[in-house]
Amino acid sequence: MTAENKPEHLYIHVPFCRTICFYCDFCHVVYTEEVADRWLDALTIEAERLRDVKNLKTIYIGGGTPNSLSDFQLRRLLDLFAHIQCEEYTVEINPESLDQEKVEILRDHGVNRISMGMQSSDPEELKMMNRHHTMEDLRNAVNLLRQAGIENISLDLMYSLPGQTMRILKKSLEDAVSLEPAHISIYSLTIEENSVFGRRGYTTADEDTEADMYEWICKVLPAYGYEQYEISNFAQKGKESRHNLAYWHYRDFYGFSAGASGKEGHLRYDKPRNLKAYIADPFTREEIPLTREEERFEHWMMSLRMVQGMDLEEFRERYGISFTECYPEITHSLIQRGLLECDGKYLRCTKQGYPIMNEILEEYL
Repeated sequence: MTAENKPEHLYIHVPFCRTICFYCDFCHVVYTEEVADRWLDALTIEAERLRDVKNLKTIYIGGGTPNSLSDFQLRRLLDLFAHIQCEEYTVEINPESLDQEKVEILRDHGVNRISMGMQSSDPEELKMMNRHHTMEDLRNAVNLLRQAGIENISLDLMYSLPGQTMRILKKSLEDAVSLEPAHISIYSLTIEENSVFGRRGYTTADEDTEADMYEWICKVLPAYGYEQYEISNFAQKGKESRHNLAYWHYRDFYGFSAGASGKEGHLRYDKPRNLKAYIADPFTREEIPLTREEERFEHWMMSLRMVQGMDLEEFRERYGISFTECYPEITHSLIQRGLLECDGKYLRCTKQGYPIMNEILEEYL
């Protein structure tokens, strides 16, 4: 890969949490200082890959819970990438373990966007999920960030939780909006087999209730000034997540640390989810070479998530063929059935097609 086409985006996975949420199946372990130090030693070795990189468009540190690290460890983590300038620098946090010292560390290292796990404002739902914050913790965290000049704050909310009612969901959404975040992400709960929810046999809301919840969210958030730009994401004007847009535009990105994924050139790769394996060899990864046909389909799959859809001219320039030449019959059929629409520049789902996007993709498969 030449210097001209290296990735402009970086994702770093922090595989530690102070406690484990019962819905989570991401790569994570319960934090201990000794293991986190060894992980940082390994990440320091991997970060040498970017020694000569001075500029990126975005950096995103997710997890896990990045602010589960000690102050010293958080500073050490951010120091690894302090030589890189970027337009958007996001760190995920949990509100109950954010304090003044950590906020100052984030600010002093150029972090300018925070993604905060709210999930719900209902005490019983939070307890069911093994979340340990309150609405007061959330408000305090938002205030600390704003006092430090970090205004670009995103909140995560979940719906279709076990036993969740529309009344509880509406209250959580109202509480989220009351904090005036720049961005709101909403996620339908998926019960993962290896999560605590999965092992305990929890179930989500039925399909009709889940669909009603999603439809209501999509209707009410624009009334508060949050425009939907992706299937799960809403933002005030100009506050869309640039990092996540890079994924949906099928851009290349570096993936660092255990549990991360990346895409560079015609290759996707997954870093090991096993933390011991990563510490033993921070460069080990499973590589998946991509054919041009696979790249074209993945580009379409990611673009379809966005409300604006896929840029047809960009697709042609990238692959040397128009999208309709790749999939003429299927595309024509879906347009005729009112599930896709094309304005000459973008191909996108219609309002009828958006909720069944996965079924549309299955037809292309």
